[in-house]
Amino acid sequence: MPQRKQKTSPSKPTLPPQLAAVTWHAAGIDVGAAAHFVAVPPRDDPPPVRRFGAYTADRDSRADGLLLGGITTVALASTGVYGLPLLERLEARGCEGVRVEPPPVQKSQGRPTSDGHDGQWSQRRHTCGRLARACRPPAQVCVLRSSLRQRAMLLISAAQHIQPMPKALTQMHIQLQHVVSDITGGTGRAILRALLAGERAPATRAQLRDDRCQHDEATMARAWQGTGREAPLCAVAQAVALYEVYHQQLTEGDRQIETSLQTFAARSDGQPWPPPARRRQRGRNQPAFAVRDPLHRIPGVDLPQIEGLDATTALVILSEIGLAMPRWPTVQHCTSWLGLCPHHRVSGGKVRRRRTQPCAQRAATAFRLAAAALPHRQRALGAFFRRMKARLGAPKAITATAHKLARLVYTRRKHGTAYVPQGLDEDEQPDRDRTVQNVTRRAQTFGSTLVKTAEVPAQGALA
Repeated sequence: MPQRKQKTSPSKPTLPPQLAAVTWHAAGIDVGAAAHFVAVPPRDDPPPVRRFGAYTADRDSRADGLLLGGITTVALASTGVYGLPLLERLEARGCEGVRVEPPPVQKSQGRPTSDGHDGQWSQRRHTCGRLARACRPPAQVCVLRSSLRQRAMLLISAAQHIQPMPKALTQMHIQLQHVVSDITGGTGRAILRALLAGERAPATRAQLRDDRCQHDEATMARAWQGTGREAPLCAVAQAVALYEVYHQQLTEGDRQIETSLQTFAARSDGQPWPPPARRRQRGRNQPAFAVRDPLHRIPGVDLPQIEGLDATTALVILSEIGLAMPRWPTVQHCTSWLGLCPHHRVSGGKVRRRRTQPCAQRAATAFRLAAAALPHRQRALGAFFRRMKARLGAPKAITATAHKLARLVYTRRKHGTAYVPQGLDEDEQPDRDRTVQNVTRRAQTFGSTLVKTAEVPAQGALA
């Protein structure tokens, strides 16, 4: 009698060798503002995709349910801050949360696009290890980054209230903006306060000018002759009040930033930081505390020693890229994440396009602002900016110099080496040597020899 075949239980779903599963205990969540869609490994019960609300109780129950189901890692495809509360709930319970950007999930062709399918697609790709996690620094750096972003928003809002001031003063026949370079400076604020206090005599307001003003009192008195119209005066009063309110909030935010910086561990090993290259007067929009001290104590290197990087810009860069440099294996990975390196599109063995990828990295913006301050620096970085500007134009020169600054910051942070400024002679010496070699080679083709004269110094021309 033939032996019966024994029934076998259904085996786990298999994948092609090139898509070998990294972990079977992975889930994917498509995060929205009002609802989240969770996709778990395919089983009979519970169903693969479930929808649950965005309230705190729903997040807690869903996080506990994933842990009870054996899930150890979760991929969250979210935009903005919608996924951060759920990510914090998962990490508090010991589950690994991987936050990914939506484009790698949404740009996959040949599949339906819905919230449930997005969660399933995230789960499948995360199972195979095909999703790259977004760069999210530790919680300590996130607190500092949030405070600095709030500070930047307050500065933008305060600047918006400066624009109505000259318009309203012009309607009152007062040309203050023509005799004062900065209407929110010392002289401008003193004049505005006197105007709002009821002072209408131009000669009296002219005496409030600072001694460093270019125009004399007679010229300023002529510029301040006007009318006392109520509507423009009310607009000036509101603009000045809002401007001062935002700066009061900036002062309170600076105290919060200073408190956050004190929580970081010191990495300078007690070594004193070198003195600044030149002392600058603290600007009106600079933080109200000494920024350079924690900037040397926390990362262990003095980033403001690099040309173009002041203390505030270096603090923004440090809060955006974090303190852990090993997250980028090489400097090329870091500059690619910043969007400062060219992206080559090669077809048929030829480079069809080499442009930087558009991105909204605040650290890249800070590097570009630092690069824009280098055109007149008599250093190697300033000479590099001028060469790039002559070849490529100002916009591309700013990007190329920002790329160079990012490489310098990455090297200083990863290896802990101090920055050594390079002068113009050291930067131009390779170009001189290359020119001499080319001229010498051409002279040899004509049977001639170049001889260096004793009267010409080392940096002079060769005969």
